[in-house]
Amino acid sequence: MTTTLLSLVPVMFLIVMGFVLRSRNLIDSGFWLPCEKLNYFYLFPALMFVLVGNADLGQFPIQPIAWSILGAVFIGAVSLWLCRIWLKHSGPVFSSVIQGALRPNTYIGVAAAAATYGHTGLTVTSISIAIAIPLLNVASIIILMHYGQGVKPGWQPIIWALFKNPVILAIFAGLSFNASGLGLPDTADNILKILGGASLPLGLLAVGAGLDVQAARAAHGPVLLSSLVKLLLVPIVTLVIGLTCGMSGPVLATVVLFNALPCTPSAYIMAKLLGGDYQLSAGIIAVQTLFAAATIPLILLLTQLPGPL
Repeated sequence: MTTTLLSLVPVMFLIVMGFVLRSRNLIDSGFWLPCEKLNYFYLFPALMFVLVGNADLGQFPIQPIAWSILGAVFIGAVSLWLCRIWLKHSGPVFSSVIQGALRPNTYIGVAAAAATYGHTGLTVTSISIAIAIPLLNVASIIILMHYGQGVKPGWQPIIWALFKNPVILAIFAGLSFNASGLGLPDTADNILKILGGASLPLGLLAVGAGLDVQAARAAHGPVLLSSLVKLLLVPIVTLVIGLTCGMSGPVLATVVLFNALPCTPSAYIMAKLLGGDYQLSAGIIAVQTLFAAATIPLILLLTQLPGPL
C-alpha cells in the first residue's frame, strides 16, 4: 500500500502544481490552450504509437481486458439509468451524469500506470485506451444527442471527428505497425520516446490548470452520484470481472486502475456542444479529480488482496 501511494505522489503533485500555476497566475494564462493542443495533437499520440507499436501484445489477455473494462462500464451505465427513473433527473443532467461515469482521463491513467506498474502498466493502459475510448466516445455522443438540449449535429461530422481523433489514429497506427512485424529505426524510436516523455507532465499540469473549484463547491446530488459510480462501483465491478476471467497481478491492477480514473475534461466540452448540463460536467470533473487521490490507492489496494473477494 505504501509503495502504491508513493508511486502516485508525483502524479498528484503535478496536478496540484498545474492548479497553483493557473490559479495564482504564475504563468501567463495564454500558455494553457497551446499546451493542451500540443499535447493532444502531437505528444500524447507519439507516446501511444510507440507504446503500442513496440509492445508484445501476445503476452496480454486482450479479451478479458475488454470484458472487464466494457462490462463494468455497462453495469455502471445501467445503474445510473435505473437511478434516473427514481430520481427523475432531467435529460441534460442525466447526460452529464452518465458521461461523467463513462469517460476516463487518459493522461492521469497513463502517468499513474507508468509510475505504479512500469512498462506493463503503460502497455496495458494503451490497449485499454484502444478498446474503450472509441466506444465510449460514440456512446457519450449518442446519449448527449438523445438527452441533451440544443442543436444536434448530423452523424457524418461526428463520425468524421472520431476518425480524425489523433489518439485513436495513433493507437490504430501502432497496432498496424505492430502487426507488420517491422521495427522502428533507432533514431525514429528515440524521437517518439522523447516526444511521448514530454506528454505526461504537460498533460497532468493541464489537468490541474483546468480544475474548476467553483463548480466543485457547487457540487450536489448528481455530482456525487456520478462520482460514486465512476470511482467506486465501476472499478470494483472491473475487479470482480477481471478475477472471474482469470486475470491477476499488474495486468489486473492496471485494468482496474483504468476504470478507476476520474472523468476526462473533454466531457465538459462535449456537454457544452451537444446540450448537456456543462456546469454540472465541470463540477463532476473537479470533484472526481480531487476524490481520485483517495479512491485510486484504495481500489489498487483491493487488487493486492489474496484470494477471491
